[in-house]
Amino acid sequence: MHALKNDRLIRALKREPVDRTPVWLMRQAGRYLPEYREVRARAGSFMKLCKTPELACTVTLQPLARFPLDAAILFSDILTIPDAMGLGLYFKEGEGPHFERPLRRAEDIRALSVPDPNISLRYVLDTVRMVRHELAGKVPLIGFCGSPWTVATYMVEGRPDKTFPAIKQLQKEQPHLLHHLLDVLAQSVSAHLNAQIKAGVQAVMLFDTWGGLLDTEGYQEFSLRYAEQVIANVQRENEGLAVPFILFTKGGGKWLERMSKAGCDALGVDWLVDIGDARQRVGHNVALQGNMDPQFLYKTPEEIQAEVARILESYGAHPGHVFNLGHGILPDISPDHVAVFVEAVHNLSQRYHLKE
Repeated sequence: MHALKNDRLIRALKREPVDRTPVWLMRQAGRYLPEYREVRARAGSFMKLCKTPELACTVTLQPLARFPLDAAILFSDILTIPDAMGLGLYFKEGEGPHFERPLRRAEDIRALSVPDPNISLRYVLDTVRMVRHELAGKVPLIGFCGSPWTVATYMVEGRPDKTFPAIKQLQKEQPHLLHHLLDVLAQSVSAHLNAQIKAGVQAVMLFDTWGGLLDTEGYQEFSLRYAEQVIANVQRENEGLAVPFILFTKGGGKWLERMSKAGCDALGVDWLVDIGDARQRVGHNVALQGNMDPQFLYKTPEEIQAEVARILESYGAHPGHVFNLGHGILPDISPDHVAVFVEAVHNLSQRYHLKE
């Protein structure tokens, strides 16, 4: 494997000195890029795009051809695991993910088993190997999975529903059954992340998109507990190098202190939290990733630059900052505004990293 030419991201996640703050974007390979839309149309469906390594590799690399980003993130989906479990994942235009066979009966949940990522998710691993080869060490490749809690919400609801009535009912009436589901998912996520690492990803991220729906007690019991299980079971070294682990709970700002003790290297922070406050709260336990509101990318170049400057100033001259949005980039953002954003992070952050 090629040595990394740009290891800013890995160094920042390990809270080591860097020359400027590294930057990448959640959903950086996606619909805001016309070249992505062209490949997506050629694939015919989102799942075909995910399951065709050559095409998934192409869209993973597209943002790197446009912007001097400090990382590539694997093009895949958090619901590949339940698809491998046989739930029949498909995407409805304008609606998002649906399952043909959602988990509505206790016997269906008890019948689930951990899929072998080298068999049923091999297309993901083939994409990883292909991307690593094409990157040739230019920047690190980030792999990811959805958190057990977040993946479970989709599996039980079977379709997008922001009130999540089915999983709330399961949580209230059959918590032991929900714990069984979450345990199977934690094992599955750990296995898939380990397979991604073995295939060549150089950092991993756990997306807990719906953890913020829970109250504090519920978050601890149903989300963080299983994220900790994954963190404990994931291999944190490959090719003789550390593989940092990022945990991101959207809406999880109130629990940063607890999350910082989960064993991960970094926490993703959404825009509802001031990143300077977050840094003071977690101390030296973890690096922080974030946290510009994605809506800012609709604004003028001057307003984007001012917001980047504000966030960098709030974080201050401390190691361990990875610049990102507070959630995924929106599909109708202008790529020109993304270019302004990336350039602003690199240019404006240098003064915070001056050598002593």
